Amino acid sequence: MADILQILRNPQLLASGVAERRHFDSGQAIIVEGSDDRSVYLIEQGVARVSERVELEDRRHIQPGLCDLAAGEVFGELSLFESGPRSASVVALEPCELLVFDAEALAGHFERHPEQGYVVLKELFSVLNRRLRQADRRLGSLFAWGLKAHGIDRHL
Repeated sequence: MADILQILRNPQLLASGVAERRHFDSGQAIIVEGSDDRSVYLIEQGVARVSERVELEDRRHIQPGLCDLAAGEVFGELSLFESGPRSASVVALEPCELLVFDAEALAGHFERHPEQGYVVLKELFSVLNRRLRQADRRLGSLFAWGLKAHGIDRHL
């Protein structure tokens, strides 16, 4: 992860407008689920929570926390690969200092500097892989819980 942090913290990315430093206060939304922004974020200081809106019966909703992210972690990385609505919300749990990258400009930078792009994309694929494995485990646990909660597990 050190290589990706060194690349993303390169002062040239700030100077060229590919990235900007932004401050978010505790409780402030960084990403809103469903929004169409194309930014990638690197936490320099602070902690942020990723959550997703879940619809229950009778039009009730909950917004469970999926994970907390701390300094050195990247999020919003899917916008590097395609545009589309955000799949989750991210809120600052404490004051956060972030590097915010314009995804299209960052992709262009990586096209001009493929050796950097390779290192960053390789690490991002590793991050995505870990997050997908974690999601699979959680889905399996929720499925098992649902079977037990409805007594279906006795019939298996």
